Amino acid sequence: MRDGKPDGFHYLDHRTVDVKHNIITDTCITAGNVADSVPYLDRLDIQIKKFRFSVEAVALDAGYFTSHICKRLSEKGIFMVMGYRRFGSSNKDVPKRLFHYVQEKDVFACPMGCILSYATTSRTGDRTYKSNPSDCAVCPMRDGCFSASQKQRVVTRHIWERFKEQARLNKRTKAGKQLYRMRCTTIERSFADAKELNGYRYARYRGLKSVQMQAYLTAACQNMKKIAHYLTKTGQVMGDFYGKRRFICEMFTCFTIKNEKSLRLTRTLQVSRQSEKKGFL
Repeated sequence: MRDGKPDGFHYLDHRTVDVKHNIITDTCITAGNVADSVPYLDRLDIQIKKFRFSVEAVALDAGYFTSHICKRLSEKGIFMVMGYRRFGSSNKDVPKRLFHYVQEKDVFACPMGCILSYATTSRTGDRTYKSNPSDCAVCPMRDGCFSASQKQRVVTRHIWERFKEQARLNKRTKAGKQLYRMRCTTIERSFADAKELNGYRYARYRGLKSVQMQAYLTAACQNMKKIAHYLTKTGQVMGDFYGKRRFICEMFTCFTIKNEKSLRLTRTLQVSRQSEKKGFL
């Protein structure tokens, strides 16, 4: 299982909502051990192609903060705002963030001013930069920079790291801060309503196909409520629509919760009728 996730058999819902009315535009179910970043780009392309969306900006959490996603969104001209986290470093005294990358010369400069030159590139696209062992031998920060078994400091940088840097800069802007704060009232609110009001806390079925059906039904119920609320609020629907909207909302709120009980009751009635026909009752 993934780090930070509960142990057991679980599913993940990769959901997309619009920022204006919080309408669910896409929902994709995967296994619980699939990373958030894996299906994102494909689901985004499907929505753009199917609904002809003109996506201007996206706000994503730290699970989507990868070089590949940042590169693709930048190529599409989409303003990207993402959360990011700093992972623990074995070099706590001299972490990687203290090393400055000089783009013109393609080298890193350490806190003491020494140069880390390019060495090689891995298959995953990570460029490796290494310091001069003679510089590290007389450096006063040597003990806190790397272990005693090593002779030089090694720093890696992905070939698409500049796109991640652009995402970090976007989040620090006024528009980026405002957009990222809206996640609490949009996507987080959508998941909270699904769990608390639509019986979405647990999977009612087994298998990706069946759970995907539950996700579609739950999303449809939530969208019906949002649309009904918007039409009533803007006065686009005349007549006694408020009572009808309230009835529809209550009906679909209880639908997923009572669905399993209804199936059990139906099966019980079927067994009783079969028993009556056979003369057992």
